[in-house]
Amino acid sequence: MSTAPRIDIDPAAFWADPYPALATMRRQAPIAFVPQLGSTLLTSRDDISISEKQIDVFSSHQPAGLMNRLMGHNMMRKDGEAHQVERRAMFPTVSPRTVKAHWTALFQGHADRILDRIEPGRIDFMRDFALPFSGECLKSITGLTNIGFGDMDAWSQGMIEGIANYAGDPAIEARCHAATSGIDAAIDDILPVMRKNPDQSILGVLLASGMPMESVRANVKLAISGGQNEPRKAIAGTVWALLTHP
Repeated sequence: MSTAPRIDIDPAAFWADPYPALATMRRQAPIAFVPQLGSTLLTSRDDISISEKQIDVFSSHQPAGLMNRLMGHNMMRKDGEAHQVERRAMFPTVSPRTVKAHWTALFQGHADRILDRIEPGRIDFMRDFALPFSGECLKSITGLTNIGFGDMDAWSQGMIEGIANYAGDPAIEARCHAATSGIDAAIDDILPVMRKNPDQSILGVLLASGMPMESVRANVKLAISGGQNEPRKAIAGTVWALLTHP
């Protein structure tokens, strides 16, 4: 049981907008036990910066955590050499050299094709460009070119919501399971091609590294979980900022 000061929250309100509650915690108890989450939260930037480096106390290894249970044991939930082994295995895909020599032209092609399909007039920039562009790029970089960008978007959202589902909502968990099952099926479908002709994608380099298949799957899911929603929002947010503050 945590000995940190207790702060109660309304889970529904926290899900809708966590920032007021987090601001209260930073003012009143930067390290607080929140019973509704069953967790102790560190809300100060400095506390987090210091604590995250103390892996003997704040280990990334969380066997019973939502990410491990729902997505598999990926590098984000490993410390030290176990983490570094998987990080090094993936690095050839995302190295600056590979980005410059391989991904930049491919991603430019995705952008051009999506822009060419947009009719003159008004559009929803998130729906019509940021979402499909992020999805097409993620298909390429993961190696799962056998699916649609809409699948990527739905799977990413399903996993992100699932691993934040501290309230245990069964509908959210079910969507997360559907997402991970969809990814596993897509991997299984393209696996024979990838084994025969490995490429520079995440799936290609992880298979070539000899990584156990369960870890390959877990790390592909990790890439999808944050690799769609974050670029999608960053692209849309950047364009909004540039148009609002030219």
